[in-house]
Amino acid sequence: ANSGEIEEAIALYQQSLAITEQIGDVQGKAMTLWWLGHIAEQQGNYNQALDYLQPALEILQRIQSPDAERLGQVVARVQDLIRNS
Repeated sequence: ANSGEIEEAIALYQQSLAITEQIGDVQGKAMTLWWLGHIAEQQGNYNQALDYLQPALEILQRIQSPDAERLGQVVARVQDLIRNS
């Protein structure tokens, strides 16, 4: 994604999401959702970003990850962007 290959990155993250679901890697699933949400936010697709970020946040909160607080801030920022657009 950082090199501009956005569509390829999304496809790879979707593959990663399927794999993490298959093997039961909940933290990996949350982080993949976070990245997909990040890409959607960067593209200005704020509602789609929330569709990825909120489930990621729920997972991180459930497993009591230290990343949950930071992701909660990201979710709040995206919600503000939606309200102000």
